[in-house]
Amino acid sequence: MEWSIQEVARSAGTTSRTLRHYDDIGLLRPSRVGGNGYRYYDEHALVRLQRILLLRELGLGLHAIAEVVEGQRDTAAALRAHLELLERERARIGRRIESVRTTLDRMEGGEHLVADEVFDGFDHTHYKDEVIARWGREAYEQGDRWWRSLSEDERNGFQQRQHAIAADFARACAAGRTPDSEEVQAITGRHYDWVALGWQGRRPNAEQFAGLGQMYVDDPRFTTVYDRHDEGTAAFIRDAMRVYAERAL
Repeated sequence: MEWSIQEVARSAGTTSRTLRHYDDIGLLRPSRVGGNGYRYYDEHALVRLQRILLLRELGLGLHAIAEVVEGQRDTAAALRAHLELLERERARIGRRIESVRTTLDRMEGGEHLVADEVFDGFDHTHYKDEVIARWGREAYEQGDRWWRSLSEDERNGFQQRQHAIAADFARACAAGRTPDSEEVQAITGRHYDWVALGWQGRRPNAEQFAGLGQMYVDDPRFTTVYDRHDEGTAAFIRDAMRVYAERAL
């Protein structure tokens, strides 16, 4: 069996333009090209695209993805490794859901909260292996030392600041503001300062900041966080960050 480029793009939630780009850089070749120039993809190509998309969700760049895909000749073993990561993430999200549900039940029932229940599934070290794989052990250890150096009030303040910014983005999006409006760009400036704080004072450049915004849409973990206020907020924030990167960085 084979599928047209439009069918593959629609099923994968991507675009024909992206698939053509993957072909141009040698990352994903179509199984054949018709006489009319249309690209077609067989089952082998679909499995390769699935692996590419999974690696994109982990934040890898296209060059790194090409190295990984070419280096892992055993496709079944590579997919098993991906499956394990996804199942671990699903289990962690399940724990977070139960944590929030328990907190609500206790609050509404007038019961005392239990810290271990409130924060079950929120351990930042869960991302240790992923951070090391993306950016190296030194990056993880620097971030870990910074987070552990914060007091409980500082940690809560850091998280509350992010929640407030996300809520302001959502309200602006719902009110019909445009990403390039003065109001939204002011919120984006606050978001930039918050990101820099999390990067221990390092100021992201334009490419880094815009790339982070793209992750808010590409990575379901980010999308879920920002779209919980209103569907489409993650894409709205991405566009605002692109404008900010072009204008201010």
